[in-house]
Amino acid sequence: MSIKLIACDMDGTLLNEERKISAANAKAIGNALKEGIKVTIATGRMFASIQNYAAELGLDIPLVVYNGALVKEALSGKEIGAWPVPVAVANKVATFCRDRDIYVHAYIDDVLWVREDSEFARYYADFAGVQFEVHGEELFNLPKAPHKLLVMTEDGQCEKVQGELESAFRNSIHVTSSQKNFLEIIDPNTSKWNAIRCIGEKWGIKQEEIMCIGDSNNDAEMIANAGIGVAMGNANDRIKKMAKIITGTNDNDGVAMVINSILTEQVTVSENL
Repeated sequence: MSIKLIACDMDGTLLNEERKISAANAKAIGNALKEGIKVTIATGRMFASIQNYAAELGLDIPLVVYNGALVKEALSGKEIGAWPVPVAVANKVATFCRDRDIYVHAYIDDVLWVREDSEFARYYADFAGVQFEVHGEELFNLPKAPHKLLVMTEDGQCEKVQGELESAFRNSIHVTSSQKNFLEIIDPNTSKWNAIRCIGEKWGIKQEEIMCIGDSNNDAEMIANAGIGVAMGNANDRIKKMAKIITGTNDNDGVAMVINSILTEQVTVSENL
């Protein structure tokens, strides 16, 4: 069966280590669009952090951000769906982190909320290409449900902190990761795959007609459930074991490699019918 929708992660996948989209990746995505295949981005990042990338690729489609907690149209910014962390839960998690001197920030209305200007806050803002707002103690008494909370740890502390969060909050949150020393906290019913599936259903696209490409733990659900789950060559072992295909690394145009392969195969199948 032909692929009709491709969902691609950003960091470690579509972007190289310079946080740029290579010419080869851009060309392959353009070729897929010309063939009538829908292509979207599925990322843990904020919408504000990827809108320029989507414009660069000419994507006019709903984008999956905050690990599936928000789906918005790439060009208009129209919200299609949102599945935030309940505000009461978010406040408890943020307070839990504060009391243990663990860095945490929140995302409200696509704005990065931090407690104070800090090295962690500046690092993340530079990484994502966004500005942050300082909200002091209001970070622990949020006015509305955030799409996501993000914890940043020192080297060697990530696994320990994740265990503490999962033990304290059990089924009320889902903790995943996209980068070393990042812990992303979302609603337990939220995932990139659930958002991608909603997009697919909108156009009558079946599960087996979706290809998902990623490299990190926050890509696990979409790679495990897609018709074709693709792990990058630089993906962790858990993601590689889930995938049907392992492509090249993000610095070796792995996204282009697998898209071009799929396009060639579909053309061959079509010509043989």
